[in-house]
Amino acid sequence: MTDKVIENNQVTVMGEIVSTFSYSHEIFGEGFYMVDVKCKRLSESYDIIPVMVSERLIDVTGDYMGELICVVGQFRSYNRHEEHKNRLVLSVFAREISFIEEMEESSKTNQIFLDGYICKEPVYRKTPLGREIADLLLAVNRPYGKSDYIPCICWGRNARYANQFKVGERCAVWGRIQSREYMKKLDEENVEKRVAFEVSVSKMELGEGEEMEDNCQELPN
Repeated sequence: MTDKVIENNQVTVMGEIVSTFSYSHEIFGEGFYMVDVKCKRLSESYDIIPVMVSERLIDVTGDYMGELICVVGQFRSYNRHEEHKNRLVLSVFAREISFIEEMEESSKTNQIFLDGYICKEPVYRKTPLGREIADLLLAVNRPYGKSDYIPCICWGRNARYANQFKVGERCAVWGRIQSREYMKKLDEENVEKRVAFEVSVSKMELGEGEEMEDNCQELPN
């Protein structure tokens, strides 16, 4: 790899390819494609994670359905304009891809580390059963003045800790990427099933460093 390793945004996911490659976009003659990877959780459930892959990394015309794959890269975001407003779209940007024969029970199939800045006031709440939750939005700097905006969800003691964070503070989180289905109300009569992606935080800490770049205006409404 000739690219400089991006240390503040590191993802490793391992799982089964459960879709074909679909064209996303092209930059400087390099085509990028999307594919879904099914990652098992510790429970019997799983997450379906979208992965963006360059045609230079893999033959995107091949049929890999059911193959096991390991992807190393970053969790990235971009704004897609729809319904008269911007929607935050998230995916894993693949930098390295390898096929694997099998996954051991002890394999860590879904890991992420982010080092970013609190971009919105944390939202703290409790479930009807009393479980504590806090939502964070991290701005993670990318080269060339860009940033990725990554929603994170914290539980229990981490939620209480996160509720004290202030906008602009630097924060590091460790956890996994999770997918979650929800129903989006389009109007009085119509709803649409959608999938949200976020980082489920297992560990976090406040840090010190340079100030957050003032680019939160890029956030969707």
